[in-house]
Order: sequence, then C-alpha cells, then structure tokens
Amino acid sequence: MSIWFDGPPDVAEVNARSRGSAVEHLGIEIISCTDDSLRGRMRVDERTVQPAGVLHGGASVLFAETLASWAATYVVDQTKQYAVGLEVNANHVRPGLPGMLEGVATPLNLGRTTQIWDIRITNEAGKLVCVSRCTMAVLDVPTQYRSAGA
Repeated sequence: MSIWFDGPPDVAEVNARSRGSAVEHLGIEIISCTDDSLRGRMRVDERTVQPAGVLHGGASVLFAETLASWAATYVVDQTKQYAVGLEVNANHVRPGLPGMLEGVATPLNLGRTTQIWDIRITNEAGKLVCVSRCTMAVLDVPTQYRSAGA
C-alpha cells in the first residue's frame, strides 16, 4: 500500500520546487520513489566537502532532512497541511569521499501531527556513509492560505 496522499511524487516537480534553495546549491536531486520511500542523490564535491576533502557532516544532514522533508510533504494533503523539520540527528559511519551518494528516506511512523523518517545515505559501493532520523511536525495550513478547492 502506498504512503503517498495523492499518488507518488512527480520527481520533476519536486526538483523544480527545489530551485533557488540550499537543495539546488548543494546539487541534491530527487531521483525516484517507491510505494514507501523517496530516493535522492548528492555529489561529494567542492560544494559539500569540509577543508579535509571529505563530506561535511552538515551537508549529509541537509541531504537527509531534504529527503525526509520532501517525503513528508507528499504524505499529507498539501491543500490543508504542511510538514516542517522538528528534529534531525545523524551518525556518520564512514567518510564520504568524492563521488555520488544516494539517500533513501522511509517512514518509521506517520502520525497525525508528527512523522518520523529513517534516512540511509550510501556511497557508490553501496556502503553506509550516514544514518539519520528526522522528525517532522505536521502543521495545518492557515485557513486564509488554503486553496479555493479545499
């Protein structure tokens, strides 16, 4: 059974909505989804490394929260609710070396007012680089901002 409110997210739409943000600046791209997960990628390059030349922990956290945030957005009725990050944590398992990373966000709990997402970031060899958990708050869109159809 699919978790998505109105069908699976349109990857092109999600990426278009990311333009002009930190997501675009770091080169994060949503690439696919399944019935219960959202997948993205981010390159370890000059935008995402620390001075030592390996993945900056903050970049991996931004990647993880981006995946959870977009997934959470498409689980709710966007005409009535929206999701925002409430808490994020990350364990950096191994250095992210230059190359492509892939991240997958899957829900641990999809509650009425909070969602908890598990995000696994792996390198090109499929080895775990970072494991993250992100809690999202589900908020009501103020009545004056709801679309006319809602």
